[in-house]
Amino acid sequence: MKIDKLFIIKSVHTIIWLFFNVVIFYLLYAVIVNKIDKWVWICISLVLMEGVVLLAFKMFCPLTIMARRYSNSTKDNFDIFLPNWLAKHNKLIYTTIFVIAVLMLLFRNIF
Repeated sequence: MKIDKLFIIKSVHTIIWLFFNVVIFYLLYAVIVNKIDKWVWICISLVLMEGVVLLAFKMFCPLTIMARRYSNSTKDNFDIFLPNWLAKHNKLIYTTIFVIAVLMLLFRNIF
């Protein structure tokens, strides 16, 4: 049985994407209901670490770079099991949600 390396990369990439959805939406939920606990700070730290990784790889996920070896597709979702439109706008959507949550957190703590 041949193992498809692109399939494995896409699967891992999708699992990590799902994990960060939980992280970002927990952060947003916690800020909305004013449940500021250690998990909020862990979530912020995780997202910031992800941002450092993206910056280090010129705004590409390292898994995208790995997947490129196994595909010459020009689609935005060649490396992850997401609809193409979501893969294309993923960084913008989730960065916006993260920034809104952090701004709400700052607003709650300042005022």
